[in-house]
Amino acid sequence: MFSPYYALARRRQGAQVNPENFCAINVALYGRGGKRWTMTERGQKHIQRSAQHFQIGPSSLHWNGETLTIDIDEINVPLPKRVRGRITVKPEGLSTFVTSLDNEGRHRWGPIAPCSRVHVKMDDPNLDWQGHAYMDANEGDEPVEEGFKDWDWARCEMANGDTTVVYDVRPQIGPNRIIAQRFTRSGNHTPFTAPKRHTMPASGWRIARGMCNDVNEPPTIVSTLEDTPFYARSLLRTTLLGEEVTAMHESLDIPRLVSLPVRLMLPWRMPRRA
Repeated sequence: MFSPYYALARRRQGAQVNPENFCAINVALYGRGGKRWTMTERGQKHIQRSAQHFQIGPSSLHWNGETLTIDIDEINVPLPKRVRGRITVKPEGLSTFVTSLDNEGRHRWGPIAPCSRVHVKMDDPNLDWQGHAYMDANEGDEPVEEGFKDWDWARCEMANGDTTVVYDVRPQIGPNRIIAQRFTRSGNHTPFTAPKRHTMPASGWRIARGMCNDVNEPPTIVSTLEDTPFYARSLLRTTLLGEEVTAMHESLDIPRLVSLPVRLMLPWRMPRRA
């Protein structure tokens, strides 16, 4: 979705462009040891895949039927630092829930494993921790800018281990959409009515941020983890379904994403190895 190289290829060649020629593994680490970021895109000759294995250059994902193992061997950008280690994700249950994000049914989202356990063991930087994890997937039949203006997304771990997700979407066509679902450890899901949306302070790059809250006040921004010209990732404190929760929150401004200045800046954070 963020690849400037794929966007350029589509403008030149249309829908016949092969997406497998534009693959990347994005790693973002925060906290002790400092921030590390990798998103090196690689061409098709660097890609190998089977039903259980997906290799992108020196990094790979492997599924054995119970656990997803992610081996990372990348270089931080823009300052070159090694990012190497292993992430293992063990789902507590798999979900079959899939829904349209837009009003035309051209873009879809669904959690694969909304309640999981993760073990992050990084050699460089030196990190070793375990906790709650979440896996989902997005797919579309057209570029994201043709379907949406912007969106806010958030996920929260509930006290009993469930995961709640709120997708607050402004499509290009038709009314706004709010998708609010609670997922159990087994992967079952129950819709709920999202409470009132509140406007929160914009990011440093002036990305608008909004999130719902049971109480009649904006959620509290604990930390802004990513602040870019088109995207912000934040940690929030809010109240959902009667519980005070910590939410991982993302805001995406799509006109900013597809603007020429951003497309020209992206290669500095997303180098390509053809």
